[in-house]
Amino acid sequence: MKSAQTTPEKPKIAFFDFTSCEGCQLNKLNLENELLDILQHVELVEFREAMDGKADFYDIAFIEGSLSTPTCINRIHDIRRRSNILVALGACASIGGINSMKNLQPIETVRETVYGDEKYRFPTLPAMPVSAVVKVDYEIRGCPMSIPEFLHVLKALLMGKTPSKPDAAVCVECKLRENECLYDRGIVCLGPITLGGCEAICPSFGQFCTGCRGLVPNPNKNAMVDILTQNGLSLEEARKRFLLFNSYNAEGKSIT
Repeated sequence: MKSAQTTPEKPKIAFFDFTSCEGCQLNKLNLENELLDILQHVELVEFREAMDGKADFYDIAFIEGSLSTPTCINRIHDIRRRSNILVALGACASIGGINSMKNLQPIETVRETVYGDEKYRFPTLPAMPVSAVVKVDYEIRGCPMSIPEFLHVLKALLMGKTPSKPDAAVCVECKLRENECLYDRGIVCLGPITLGGCEAICPSFGQFCTGCRGLVPNPNKNAMVDILTQNGLSLEEARKRFLLFNSYNAEGKSIT
Protein backbone atom coordinates (compact mmCIF):
# COMPACT_ATOMS: atom_id res chain seq x y z
CA MET A 1 0.00 0.00 0.00
CA LYS A 2 1.43 3.40 -0.98
CA SER A 3 1.81 6.04 1.69
CA ALA A 4 -0.12 9.27 1.25
CA GLN A 5 1.93 12.14 -0.13
CA THR A 6 1.54 15.59 1.37
CA THR A 7 1.35 18.61 -0.87
CA PRO A 8 4.02 21.21 -0.07
CA GLU A 9 2.54 24.30 1.48
CA LYS A 10 2.58 27.31 -0.79
CA PRO A 11 4.40 30.46 0.40
CA LYS A 12 2.01 32.92 2.03
CA ILE A 13 2.06 36.31 0.30
CA ALA A 14 0.50 39.56 1.55
CA PHE A 15 0.25 43.16 0.32
CA PHE A 16 -0.19 46.14 2.65
CA ASP A 17 -0.80 49.83 1.97
CA PHE A 18 0.30 52.81 4.04
CA THR A 19 0.43 56.50 3.05
CA SER A 20 0.17 56.35 -0.74
CA CYS A 21 -2.09 56.58 -3.76
CA GLU A 22 -2.14 52.74 -3.92
CA GLY A 23 -1.05 52.89 -7.56
CA CYS A 24 1.60 50.20 -7.02
CA GLN A 25 -1.05 47.78 -5.76
CA LEU A 26 -3.34 48.56 -8.69
CA ASN A 27 -0.39 48.01 -10.99
CA LYS A 28 -0.14 44.40 -9.82
CA LEU A 29 -3.72 43.78 -10.85
CA ASN A 30 -2.57 44.52 -14.41
CA LEU A 31 -0.60 41.27 -14.48
CA GLU A 32 -3.27 39.61 -16.63
CA ASN A 33 -0.86 37.29 -18.44
CA GLU A 34 1.07 36.24 -15.33
CA LEU A 35 -1.48 36.42 -12.50
CA LEU A 36 -2.93 32.91 -12.82
CA ASP A 37 0.53 31.40 -13.05
CA ILE A 38 1.66 33.30 -9.95
CA LEU A 39 -1.37 32.14 -7.98
CA GLN A 40 -0.49 28.52 -8.77
CA HIS A 41 2.73 28.94 -6.78
CA VAL A 42 1.68 31.16 -3.86
CA GLU A 43 -1.15 31.56 -1.40
CA LEU A 44 -2.41 35.13 -1.35
CA VAL A 45 -3.50 35.65 2.25
CA GLU A 46 -3.94 39.42 2.55
CA PHE A 47 -4.55 42.08 -0.10
CA ARG A 48 -7.15 44.68 0.82
CA GLU A 49 -7.85 45.74 -2.77
CA ALA A 50 -8.60 42.19 -3.92
CA MET A 51 -9.78 40.12 -0.95
CA ASP A 52 -10.97 40.12 2.68
CA GLY A 53 -8.69 37.39 4.06
CA LYS A 54 -6.31 37.74 7.01
CA ALA A 55 -3.34 35.70 8.23
CA ASP A 56 -1.02 35.46 11.22
CA PHE A 57 2.22 34.91 9.28
CA TYR A 58 3.61 35.93 5.88
CA ASP A 59 6.48 34.37 3.98
CA ILE A 60 6.69 37.57 1.92
CA ALA A 61 5.04 40.87 2.81
CA PHE A 62 4.97 43.62 0.17
CA ILE A 63 4.59 47.14 1.56
CA GLU A 64 3.33 50.13 -0.41
CA GLY A 65 3.41 53.68 0.94
CA SER A 66 5.45 55.80 3.29
CA LEU A 67 5.07 55.93 7.07
CA SER A 68 3.57 59.20 8.26
CA THR A 69 1.50 58.61 11.42
CA PRO A 70 1.98 56.93 14.81
CA THR A 71 -0.48 54.26 13.64
CA CYS A 72 1.77 53.54 10.65
CA ILE A 73 4.72 52.96 12.99
CA ASN A 74 2.85 50.50 15.19
CA ARG A 75 1.40 48.68 12.20
CA ILE A 76 4.68 48.26 10.31
CA HIS A 77 6.36 46.83 13.42
CA ASP A 78 3.53 44.30 13.71
CA ILE A 79 3.81 43.29 10.04
CA ARG A 80 7.61 43.01 10.27
CA ARG A 81 7.38 40.71 13.30
CA ARG A 82 5.05 38.40 11.38
CA SER A 83 6.97 38.41 8.08
CA ASN A 84 9.87 36.29 6.93
CA ILE A 85 10.76 38.64 4.05
CA LEU A 86 9.61 42.25 3.72
CA VAL A 87 9.73 44.08 0.38
CA ALA A 88 9.17 47.84 -0.10
CA LEU A 89 7.08 48.59 -3.20
CA GLY A 90 7.38 51.87 -5.05
CA ALA A 91 8.88 55.27 -4.38
CA CYS A 92 6.88 56.06 -1.24
CA ALA A 93 7.85 52.85 0.56
CA SER A 94 11.46 52.76 -0.62
CA ILE A 95 12.60 56.42 -0.53
CA GLY A 96 9.71 58.38 1.03
CA GLY A 97 8.52 59.63 -2.35
CA ILE A 98 6.32 62.63 -3.01
CA ASN A 99 4.85 62.39 0.49
CA SER A 100 8.19 63.50 1.90
CA MET A 101 7.82 66.98 0.39
CA LYS A 102 5.84 67.83 3.51
CA ASN A 103 9.07 67.33 5.48
CA LEU A 104 10.40 70.55 3.96
CA GLN A 105 7.99 72.54 6.16
CA PRO A 106 7.39 72.51 9.92
CA ILE A 107 5.04 69.65 10.74
CA GLU A 108 2.61 71.97 12.57
CA THR A 109 2.38 74.15 9.46
CA VAL A 110 1.49 71.08 7.42
CA ARG A 111 -1.21 70.01 9.87
CA GLU A 112 -2.70 73.50 9.96
CA THR A 113 -2.70 73.79 6.17
CA VAL A 114 -4.33 70.41 5.57
CA TYR A 115 -6.72 70.09 8.50
CA GLY A 116 -7.28 73.64 9.74
CA ASP A 117 -9.16 73.79 13.04
CA GLU A 118 -9.46 69.98 13.07
CA LYS A 119 -5.69 69.45 13.12
CA TYR A 120 -5.70 68.13 16.69
CA ARG A 121 -7.68 65.11 15.48
CA PHE A 122 -5.02 63.96 13.02
CA PRO A 123 -1.62 63.11 14.53
CA THR A 124 1.05 63.12 11.85
CA LEU A 125 4.79 62.60 11.48
CA PRO A 126 7.36 63.48 8.82
CA ALA A 127 6.93 61.01 5.94
CA MET A 128 9.50 58.21 6.02
CA PRO A 129 10.45 55.23 3.88
CA VAL A 130 9.77 51.84 5.47
CA SER A 131 13.50 51.24 6.00
CA ALA A 132 13.63 54.21 8.41
CA VAL A 133 11.64 52.17 10.93
CA VAL A 134 12.08 48.43 10.24
CA LYS A 135 14.41 46.18 8.29
CA VAL A 136 13.59 46.01 4.57
CA ASP A 137 14.95 42.99 2.73
CA TYR A 138 14.37 44.19 -0.84
CA GLU A 139 13.11 47.28 -2.66
CA ILE A 140 11.19 47.65 -5.92
CA ARG A 141 11.41 51.33 -6.73
CA GLY A 142 9.52 53.64 -9.06
CA CYS A 143 6.25 55.55 -9.22
CA PRO A 144 4.52 53.25 -9.80
CA MET A 145 6.70 50.20 -9.32
CA SER A 146 7.94 48.43 -12.44
CA ILE A 147 5.98 45.27 -13.27
CA PRO A 148 8.99 43.49 -14.87
CA GLU A 149 11.08 44.30 -11.78
CA PHE A 150 8.30 43.06 -9.49
CA LEU A 151 8.13 39.76 -11.38
CA HIS A 152 11.92 39.42 -11.27
CA VAL A 153 12.03 39.92 -7.49
CA LEU A 154 9.03 37.68 -6.79
CA LYS A 155 10.31 34.81 -8.94
CA ALA A 156 13.78 35.01 -7.39
CA LEU A 157 12.38 34.95 -3.85
CA LEU A 158 10.08 32.02 -4.61
CA MET A 159 13.06 30.08 -5.96
CA GLY A 160 15.11 30.89 -2.86
CA LYS A 161 17.49 33.14 -4.78
CA THR A 162 18.72 36.63 -4.02
CA PRO A 163 17.22 39.12 -6.51
CA SER A 164 19.77 41.19 -8.38
CA LYS A 165 19.68 44.90 -7.58
CA PRO A 166 20.15 47.71 -10.11
CA ASP A 167 23.22 49.84 -9.50
CA ALA A 168 23.54 51.95 -12.66
CA ALA A 169 21.82 55.16 -13.69
CA VAL A 170 18.83 55.43 -16.00
CA CYS A 171 21.20 56.91 -18.60
CA VAL A 172 22.93 53.53 -18.89
CA GLU A 173 19.63 51.86 -19.73
CA CYS A 174 18.85 54.58 -22.27
CA LYS A 175 22.12 53.84 -24.03
CA LEU A 176 21.43 50.10 -23.99
CA ARG A 177 18.06 50.79 -25.66
CA GLU A 178 19.78 53.11 -28.15
CA ASN A 179 17.49 56.01 -27.20
CA GLU A 180 18.18 59.48 -28.47
CA CYS A 181 19.26 61.57 -25.48
CA LEU A 182 16.46 63.90 -24.42
CA TYR A 183 18.98 66.68 -23.84
CA ASP A 184 19.69 66.61 -27.56
CA ARG A 185 15.99 67.42 -28.02
CA GLY A 186 16.06 70.29 -25.53
CA ILE A 187 14.39 68.29 -22.70
CA VAL A 188 15.98 68.28 -19.24
CA CYS A 189 16.08 64.92 -17.50
CA LEU A 190 17.30 63.46 -14.19
CA GLY A 191 18.46 60.22 -15.82
CA PRO A 192 22.19 60.85 -15.14
CA ILE A 193 21.75 60.58 -11.34
CA THR A 194 18.60 58.44 -11.00
CA LEU A 195 18.93 54.76 -10.13
CA GLY A 196 17.98 52.52 -13.04
CA GLY A 197 16.04 49.27 -13.09
CA CYS A 198 13.01 50.62 -14.99
CA GLU A 199 14.52 49.95 -18.43
CA ALA A 200 14.40 53.71 -19.02
CA ILE A 201 10.68 53.48 -19.67
CA CYS A 202 9.98 57.23 -19.48
CA PRO A 203 12.77 58.46 -21.79
CA SER A 204 11.97 55.58 -24.17
CA PHE A 205 8.57 57.21 -24.72
CA GLY A 206 9.86 60.78 -24.87
CA GLN A 207 9.13 61.65 -21.22
CA PHE A 208 11.94 63.06 -19.07
CA CYS A 209 13.05 61.12 -15.99
CA THR A 210 11.56 62.64 -12.82
CA GLY A 211 13.85 60.78 -10.43
CA CYS A 212 11.12 58.55 -9.00
CA ARG A 213 13.55 55.69 -8.36
CA GLY A 214 15.80 57.75 -6.12
CA LEU A 215 19.42 58.69 -6.58
CA VAL A 216 22.31 56.45 -7.59
CA PRO A 217 24.93 55.80 -4.89
CA ASN A 218 27.24 58.82 -4.50
CA PRO A 219 25.49 61.01 -7.09
CA ASN A 220 27.40 63.98 -8.51
CA LYS A 221 24.68 66.46 -7.69
CA ASN A 222 26.74 69.56 -8.38
CA ALA A 223 27.44 68.38 -11.92
CA MET A 224 23.75 67.57 -12.37
CA VAL A 225 22.76 71.04 -11.20
CA ASP A 226 25.23 72.53 -13.70
CA ILE A 227 23.67 70.48 -16.50
CA LEU A 228 20.13 71.50 -15.52
CA THR A 229 20.96 75.19 -15.27
CA GLN A 230 22.97 75.13 -18.50
CA ASN A 231 19.86 73.74 -20.16
CA GLY A 232 17.50 76.47 -19.07
CA LEU A 233 16.40 75.73 -15.50
CA SER A 234 16.90 78.21 -12.70
CA LEU A 235 18.69 77.05 -9.55
CA GLU A 236 15.35 76.92 -7.71
CA GLU A 237 13.75 74.89 -10.50
CA ALA A 238 16.68 72.47 -10.40
CA ARG A 239 16.26 72.12 -6.64
CA LYS A 240 12.55 71.34 -7.04
CA ARG A 241 13.35 68.64 -9.61
CA PHE A 242 15.69 66.97 -7.11
CA LEU A 243 13.28 67.16 -4.21
CA LEU A 244 10.12 65.97 -5.97
CA PHE A 245 10.80 62.35 -5.00
CA ASN A 246 13.88 62.73 -2.83
CA SER A 247 12.83 65.12 -0.07
CA TYR A 248 13.45 62.51 2.62
CA ASN A 249 17.08 62.36 1.57
CA ALA A 250 18.72 65.11 3.63
CA GLU A 251 21.40 65.51 0.98
CA GLY A 252 18.76 66.88 -1.39
CA LYS A 253 18.30 69.87 0.91
CA SER A 254 21.91 70.95 0.29
CA ILE A 255 20.92 72.01 -3.24
CA THR A 256 20.30 75.73 -2.67
